[in-house]
Amino acid sequence: MMMITLVIIGAVIAIFGTAYAARQTATVDGFYTGAQSDGAAPDLWTLVLSQVTTWIFARSLLNSAILGYYYGVAGSLAYTAYYLSFLTGGYAVMKLRARRHGSVQDWLHHSFGPLGGITYNVVIALRLLSEVFANLLVIGLIFSVLMPQADGIKTLSILAVGSLTLFYSAWGGLRASLKTDVLQMILFAVVFSVAFAYMIVAPDFEWSAILTSGGTSGAHNGWILLVVALLQVPSYPLHDPVMMDRGFLSDDDTARKSFYHAFWIASVFIFAFGLFGIYAAEVGSKIESDLLGTWSMLFPAPITAALMVSLLISGVSTLDSALSSAARLMVEELKLFPRSLMGGRWAMVMFLGAGAVLTLWGNATLFDAVAVSGTASMFLTPILIVGLVAGRRVALWSYLVGFAAAAIGAVMYFARGSDWAAALLPDAHKYTQLLVICVVVLVFGFAATLLGSSRVAPDAKG
Repeated sequence: MMMITLVIIGAVIAIFGTAYAARQTATVDGFYTGAQSDGAAPDLWTLVLSQVTTWIFARSLLNSAILGYYYGVAGSLAYTAYYLSFLTGGYAVMKLRARRHGSVQDWLHHSFGPLGGITYNVVIALRLLSEVFANLLVIGLIFSVLMPQADGIKTLSILAVGSLTLFYSAWGGLRASLKTDVLQMILFAVVFSVAFAYMIVAPDFEWSAILTSGGTSGAHNGWILLVVALLQVPSYPLHDPVMMDRGFLSDDDTARKSFYHAFWIASVFIFAFGLFGIYAAEVGSKIESDLLGTWSMLFPAPITAALMVSLLISGVSTLDSALSSAARLMVEELKLFPRSLMGGRWAMVMFLGAGAVLTLWGNATLFDAVAVSGTASMFLTPILIVGLVAGRRVALWSYLVGFAAAAIGAVMYFARGSDWAAALLPDAHKYTQLLVICVVVLVFGFAATLLGSSRVAPDAKG
């Protein structure tokens, strides 16, 4: 009961604190571009903390801990490798800005016409939907563990936290998201630091055992997942509109520095959170429970509550950022709603509702959302390297072949349990299957891109 009370108090403080931070009257420009009331762009550390807190979100924290629990340090390193996306994403943003493009959609539309923008928007719409779904799922899992005997607590917690987050997100849009990200990151850092300090001073915590741990299932599949992450990292950030949107809000120097600082700060936090999973495997692997349940048995109530609150804070932070990016996608890119406060708010309601339906539908596999969207984004890797970096013109058919290969690969991984997919995939662990899919997608994508490329590069906009 004490832990439940602490988590609820922490959640209330976090949610209402961020709502208070977002209380300023909204403007249309601030809603979609994040501009302050005086029209100024966000400063460096607002961007850094916003990037960090939206990428060390609830799903990622729990994924890192779960992968550490099963595969030891290899699993945590594999998930941390995805944070190299700040470097590859920052590099891509600076290349786009040098060519006077204001977004990834702008570049793809300029290079491949309407189909370039449409295919990309389909992928990022799925990405945003997965963000909403996964973070709502973590919220539901937390309260299910805290109150397993309470009927309907998962559904109630998802609806309650989701509605509160929607309320303040819809009030201020991207500007509110940036402001609250800073507060949420500070709250997260404090709460997480308390729990981390308790863990590393515990008598049974040994750095040598932690850093050589193979988890409960052995390190092999963790190392395979590390290779998968390295293959996906070049394209992964480009299909994340939360990261990409923040790359075009300020001047070149501020944008460049924000990506560098966000990389090292987020990497430290995500790997450190993975250590909680490794510690649970080393010390509590004999406890018959899932990871969240194991934590409640390993740590005293205040520390377990701190871990749960950190997950809740990060979940709320990513929800508001995903909703603001969804509003921008639906209004400014797809133009399905008018560019007004109400237009953006209706887009947020639509995405939150769809994510909640998926969550309550029963899918509980967190990493699948990362793997599927990461695979779907891999059509961008050859286009990025050959088109944007090497400066060659790429034919539309090449782009579409790469997109089709990535889409088929993503569907195949998601449906790997079906008879038709199983017949095409190797009889191996799911991460080995994912590695094979990624390699095949890249081979098809690069082959088509190189065959359909010419030496004449498309002119920069301007």
